[in-house]
Formats: sequence, structure tokens, C-alpha cells
Amino acid sequence: MTRVTGEAADEVRHLVPNVETLAVRLGAVDYLVDEALVTSMFLSLRLPQPLLLEGEAGVGKTEAAKALAAVLDTPLIRLQCYDGIDAAEALYEWNYPRQLLSIRVAEARGVELREEDLFGRDYLIRRPLLRALEHPGPRPAVLLIDEIDRADDDFEAFLLELLAEAAVTIPEIGTVRATHPPIIVLTSNRTRDLHDAVKRRCLYQWIDYPSRRREVEIVRRRVPEASRSLAVQVADAVARMRDSDVQKPPGIAEAIDWLAALTALGVERLDEHAAERTLGSVLKYREDQELGLAALVGRRAVKVETVQLDLPATAVAFGRRLRDAGLPVGPERGARFADA
Repeated sequence: MTRVTGEAADEVRHLVPNVETLAVRLGAVDYLVDEALVTSMFLSLRLPQPLLLEGEAGVGKTEAAKALAAVLDTPLIRLQCYDGIDAAEALYEWNYPRQLLSIRVAEARGVELREEDLFGRDYLIRRPLLRALEHPGPRPAVLLIDEIDRADDDFEAFLLELLAEAAVTIPEIGTVRATHPPIIVLTSNRTRDLHDAVKRRCLYQWIDYPSRRREVEIVRRRVPEASRSLAVQVADAVARMRDSDVQKPPGIAEAIDWLAALTALGVERLDEHAAERTLGSVLKYREDQELGLAALVGRRAVKVETVQLDLPATAVAFGRRLRDAGLPVGPERGARFADA
């Protein structure tokens, strides 16, 4: 666990003295939270400790980090994870063109360069993790490590020092420690399980889909020009889609997009025609759109399944039945039936 001391701790404590104040401040930036989530966010600030948020796509995990940065009036530094990400994209890399230029200038001047002259801080290209550690304050930056489940096990292991000590080691320079340790928020869509070593270093919070009443409040805040009646209809329709067999259930983000699209078209009532025109805002697969529309209008979607037959065995059984009925069917006719 990292320790925030001095000015940084005082700044955070002054802005967020308790859980209730944090909930009010988050609401002021249009991020509505339940008691469990706001408590976890408060503890991540006060302890401080990295916060791991898991949940389905579109439930507001990334928005939680953005809202926290807005509440603290501090920069949000985001690292978007993907398969194959490594230290060069996440932490730092060397500015090779600048190093080469320095070598050529030194050669022209007859000056000898040492290795440490070329591998100093002036030649670093700082990526998100290093920028978060070197943030000068007075308040700590919010470091969002987004969709960490897309990265691999090696990258998780690479993050352990950062999560535990707010520090990273650069071989040519040494250990870089944060003077204002960042507020770290990790998100995961749980496409795979994270390593226990990562979870042990974090507070954990699962974010579920909100109740319909809360979802209406959320989407109306994000699309204030929409009527309450339409917002209620959208929240109800999205809830029914989540209860259906769609591959990718729509999240809050999709509900907001759908309400915005309907409002832009001047729709006042979400009927079948309006839903058909705008389903691309909420469901991103053709099959899901068919299932979603069926769920909205109350009809059963028909799935056509392909039945595979063991044709040789079927031909033998068919020929046997014909022979039992007194028809002269030999093996060669059964083979022709299988070929057909």
C-alpha cells in the first residue's frame, strides 16, 4: 500500500472529507453511485489503495475514474490495455532519434559520450504510467488502467511494483518513486480472471446494472433534453433486452446513446418502428437486434438451427424399413440414397 503524505493528502482530505461528501460531489458531475461503490472510491482515496472495478461492459467503470478526476480537479491519465501491451507503450521508451543526433553532434565536436549521458531522463519518452508517477501535484493524478483483462499475465506482473509501491524500476536510471502517488483505478470486463497478486494489492468492487429507476436518473442526466417518459421507456426496453438471449447485453452507455438518438429524431414514444430505426445505437450484432426487437414487441424470436445427420447410418436404417415393408431395396440403393 502506498502512502500519500503532506500536501497531497491534505488536498484530497479537504476535498473529500467523508463518504457522503464524495457522493454529493460525484452527483454534481453527473455520476450517480450506490453506497457500496462510493464507499470503495472513498477508501481508495483515504487509505490510499488501487481500486479494481469489474463488471459488464458499459456499466460505468471507466466513467468512475473520469468522475473522480473531475471531483478532485486533477488530470486523468489513461492507459488503454490491449493484447501484447508492454513497458514501451505503458511506461517509457528511449528517444532513439535524439540519442543518435547527440552522438553525431558529439562526434563532430570531438567530444566523447558516456553511456549514462545517452540514457538519462532527458532522453526518456514518458508513457502514461511514468507521467502519472511524475505528476507534480499538488493533487495526485488519477491513473486509469482500462480493461486490464485485455492484457496478458506478463503485463500484470509488470504492474505489481506500481500497484504496491507507486514506483517503477528503469534499468538504466533506477527506481522512480512518485512524490504524489497517483490514485489508481483499474477496470476489467472480466473476459478472463486476473491474477491473485493483482487483486491482493487492490480494493475490489463489482459494478452491476442499475435498477430501472436509477438508470432513468442516469440517462436523463446525460441527455437532459429527453423527456422523462421516453427515458423510462428506454430504461424499460434495455432491461428487457438484458433479460433476453442477446450476445452482448446493452450497458448504461448504450442506453444513453439510444436515448440521445431517439431524442435527436424527435421521437416521443418508443414503438416498434422507432426501435427498428435506432437499434444500431444499442445493439451491435444483427442477431442481437432480431432478439432485442422480439423482446420489445413481445414475440418469440425464431432461431434456425442446422441439424446434421449421420447419412450412412440414416441410409441403412431407411433401407431396412423399406425391406421390412416388403419392398426390394438392396444395399446399392441405400448407398445411392446416401449420395443423394
